[in-house]
Amino acid sequence: MMKKKREQERGKEKQVRSRLYTSVLLVLLSLVAVTAATVAWFSIADNTKVKTMGLDIIADTDLRMDLDPHETIEQYVKTLSFEQIAERMQRDKGFSMAETPLEPVTTVDETVFTFENGNVAESTSGAYLEFSLHFMAAKDMIVHLTSANSSNETEDGTAIMSWNTNLAQAMRISFSADGWTWIYDAGMGDTSGTSGQTKIFGLPRASVMKLTDDNAMFSLKEGENKEIKVHIWLEGTDPACTDELKATQYSIRLRFMGEGTEEEMGEKSLLDR
Repeated sequence: MMKKKREQERGKEKQVRSRLYTSVLLVLLSLVAVTAATVAWFSIADNTKVKTMGLDIIADTDLRMDLDPHETIEQYVKTLSFEQIAERMQRDKGFSMAETPLEPVTTVDETVFTFENGNVAESTSGAYLEFSLHFMAAKDMIVHLTSANSSNETEDGTAIMSWNTNLAQAMRISFSADGWTWIYDAGMGDTSGTSGQTKIFGLPRASVMKLTDDNAMFSLKEGENKEIKVHIWLEGTDPACTDELKATQYSIRLRFMGEGTEEEMGEKSLLDR
């Protein structure tokens, strides 16, 4: 009888130890999962932010743009400076681009942006940039983002510039219109991928840049204004988005270039045969 009782007690002790080991293992696995999920983010506790930025936007021949819509193409401009965009952000969003650094956020629809803790980042917070560009063209065209320079003497192609090369890898710039969104990811190189109504693409270096389907974005009709919603953010889930970017200075340059529509390019191809 006593022997049977001792065996029962040993059995209970084994069950307790087994449950304890299981609990400890689950806790350790949970810690690993949390660490893995946050390793690609800035440290919120350290309040790490990118320090300052510049932004210049350039359009090519037969293509114009502005921060407001106009009636004729002559009223649009070829270049927009950091100061002009910063003034608009101050007026519309209420913060200074020169004094309010970007913070790491993420998004699944390029509309709602959230911090690491899941809280929504408002567009008026300065954590990311949101503004509109209005385009007009002198002829029907498809607009591309290009890294090519306008001449050998001028460096004006699309680029994200910083002493910290990881910053460009973590940066995202999106352009939305007609139910589509095109996201420029400098880390992709000369490739692109499409999911639903979203295309993510990179650009080759300036010396080998060509206008292709990979970097093609929205289309324009001659003399018609088109509003493009622009977002600029640091993608917190990108492996390059780490504390090493703390207080990093950087500047962004965007250059747009147009080419004939698919119909025009098809007609040209037939004539060249």
